[in-house]
Amino acid sequence: MELIIQNLSKTYPNGVKALNDISLHIHQGMFGLLGPNGAGKSTLMRTIATLQDADSGSVFLDDLDVLHDKQRLREKLGYLPQDFGLYPRISAEVMLDHIAQMKGVINKSKRKDLVNSLLNKVNLYKDRKKALGTFSGGMRQRFGIAQALAGNPSLIIVDEPTAGLDPSERNRFYNLLSELGENTIVILSTHIVEDVSTLCSQMAIICLGEVLMQGKPSDGISELEGQIYQKSIAKEDLSQYKGQFDVISTQLKEGKLSLRIKSETEPGSGFVPTVTNLEDVYFSYISQKVDPITL
Repeated sequence: MELIIQNLSKTYPNGVKALNDISLHIHQGMFGLLGPNGAGKSTLMRTIATLQDADSGSVFLDDLDVLHDKQRLREKLGYLPQDFGLYPRISAEVMLDHIAQMKGVINKSKRKDLVNSLLNKVNLYKDRKKALGTFSGGMRQRFGIAQALAGNPSLIIVDEPTAGLDPSERNRFYNLLSELGENTIVILSTHIVEDVSTLCSQMAIICLGEVLMQGKPSDGISELEGQIYQKSIAKEDLSQYKGQFDVISTQLKEGKLSLRIKSETEPGSGFVPTVTNLEDVYFSYISQKVDPITL
């Protein structure tokens, strides 16, 4: 199973070019789509999910023409958008039963078995009688995954799934997504680098509607190995250092600014080499398009 996106473009009526000739080749497993807010991630996810049209380009799920056979794609799709509505007074099992019925599970007995199985998978079976409006953020996200799994999808899209989750809820969500990625294509769209480094064997970085990098996270780290340096400076000296060095990220620690720069040669000026991580890869690429310090 593979998803092939070729030369996909989308410009909104206000002139914003949300997608600019996007091409991606996505295989079975967890694929991370990483980019800042406004990068075009949600536009790309909605286009793949057939919720909006592209201006040009193509999307194929194996031999299925996604953009021209929307109903067949929807039968194979599980989608968890960044914001999804729930009927607050309806219980989890009633709502999931309704969703399963809409996805074509007509037999009442089979639908009951499916609902129970899905609620168990996302650890919500004990809460099946509770109204959805009483669910915590983590429970809502797990219910979102349960509804996305109804119908045994071949392609699962999750858009910013861990935003707002506490650490324990995030870990549970990581485990669930990793399990799903064993048998399906799972696209994880996020601006949280940790999500991708924890879950994904393949990734792409997108910024201002363009793909800047695609490959394995480990390959991106290897390409920058030996090029990342760190130094702590006074906050008021930042502009001076930005004028002299390729500053890719900063972090305030105990009143001092920890500066990370990219340099192919020894930069001097008190900078010391440091271990490269995926966050360095991310900031290094997006700094080609935007100033990552002001994001």
